[in-house]
Amino acid sequence: MEKIAIDDVDVEVNPMEVHSIRRPVSDALGFSDFAMNYFELEPGESFSGGLHTHHDQEEVFYVQQGTATFDTKDGEVTVDEAEVIRFAPGDFQHGYNDTEERVVGFAFGAPKAQHDWDQIESMVYCQECEDELGHGLELTDDQAFRLSCTECGNSFTL
Repeated sequence: MEKIAIDDVDVEVNPMEVHSIRRPVSDALGFSDFAMNYFELEPGESFSGGLHTHHDQEEVFYVQQGTATFDTKDGEVTVDEAEVIRFAPGDFQHGYNDTEERVVGFAFGAPKAQHDWDQIESMVYCQECEDELGHGLELTDDQAFRLSCTECGNSFTL
């Protein structure tokens, strides 16, 4: 058995700086089969860097405080305090705080504590194809994101 207080988990910020507080609880406790991250989102901040999916992991978000908004391919969904939303592997989503109040919540993922970078796909505009298309994602050695269009192969780094 292991136990830790959320405030004792070190803050790790997304390299794209889309949120100011993310505490990877699963890393702190050494999870192997389950991911758990704690978030505090100020107005305008997001859980991730944009519309994306994990092909190897389902994700569940629990909103403890406030209201989070999730963009999906089917439209916008709001998740209020004490509500939960689930995304199956392959479901595209982007969760963020579209209010003037802070959002506090958790993101859970399974069946692994870490997703594989090559199993993430982001929907972004491709300058080569001139359309919003799926892009594979890779984390570079200097902690930047390299995205490659799944249609034409064009790539760029964020």
